[in-house]
Amino acid sequence: MISNADSDRHGYDEEAILNDSASDVAGGSPELELAGHALAYLRSVAVHAVARLRVADHLAGGPRTAAELAELTGTDAPYLERVLHFMASLGLFAVESDGRFRLTPRGEPLRSDVPNSMRASVLTFTDEAFWAAFGRLVDAVRLGRSVFADVNGAPFFDYLNAEPEVGMRFADGMSRFSHWQDPPVAAAYDFPEKALIVDVGGGRGGLLAEVLRRNPAATGVLFDQEQVLAGGHVLDVAELRGRWRTEGGDFFDTVTPGGDVYLLKYILHDWTDDECVRLLKVCRAAMADGGRVLAIDAVLPPGGTPHFGRTLDMLMMTVLNGRERTRADFEALFNAAGLRLTRVIDTPTPCSIVEGVAA
Repeated sequence: MISNADSDRHGYDEEAILNDSASDVAGGSPELELAGHALAYLRSVAVHAVARLRVADHLAGGPRTAAELAELTGTDAPYLERVLHFMASLGLFAVESDGRFRLTPRGEPLRSDVPNSMRASVLTFTDEAFWAAFGRLVDAVRLGRSVFADVNGAPFFDYLNAEPEVGMRFADGMSRFSHWQDPPVAAAYDFPEKALIVDVGGGRGGLLAEVLRRNPAATGVLFDQEQVLAGGHVLDVAELRGRWRTEGGDFFDTVTPGGDVYLLKYILHDWTDDECVRLLKVCRAAMADGGRVLAIDAVLPPGGTPHFGRTLDMLMMTVLNGRERTRADFEALFNAAGLRLTRVIDTPTPCSIVEGVAA
């Protein structure tokens, strides 16, 4: 859960996940609460609608009426007003005494022009291809595998490669989802001085950029597929000049050799256990003496304890064949790859840093 802008920008409240999920049925009967859960997808489609229509951008300058927003978005005013009231009930917008709508701090990330923008992420998570797979969750449970290819004609990453526009939107959405998490994750770990840091499957390079900013003697490599790197990255700035390079390849076959730290942020959860072991073995073979691997993923707590990773786990099992994991799960992966799990570092984000060294 992304925090309210009035609180810690990079924090999230586990208990609030449950509170938010039942906020519209608080104090109601179990039957009403279940009805609220069953209809919760309407939140997703409503947030998708206001993101797609850029309503938050139109509210950046101050409150507006539903009629004004309808004129700006090319929509029907009465219908739009009903959606805006729904958004206000979720705390993303607010209604002034004169009936105009304004943006709240919780809704601020819906804007496209703010550093913490989540608009691209919202549009990614609510993309039609995702929805089609989510709707077949019961089939995924019966079959024990992702159903994404069944409904979209190709496995997830093949689908992205075949649909460049969707692939670029996905890359942007994931970059935005990671953006607000990168500073606290980079700050949570004590990187070795003068380390060569390899960001494996690093996408736009947001985490690597933050790590290099905080460690001025370090250098870095952004490693990803050529088509991903061709989409651009955030490393080419004056303050990082001369301290990074990009390298294309398939991380199941090879990664940059001689690294002191290999970053794997939101990578392992995409893949099966066997695929994760294969990737970790590639990193183990490539790393310098004394090197380490940092798997940056959700680490699930025991039992039914609330955690955003449980939501991600539902996504993984329908869209991909990956999963979110417990500490014991990560330890098993590391052991199978010739690594030893040394510690798990919590961060004020949904993900933790799982550190591994050569066994």
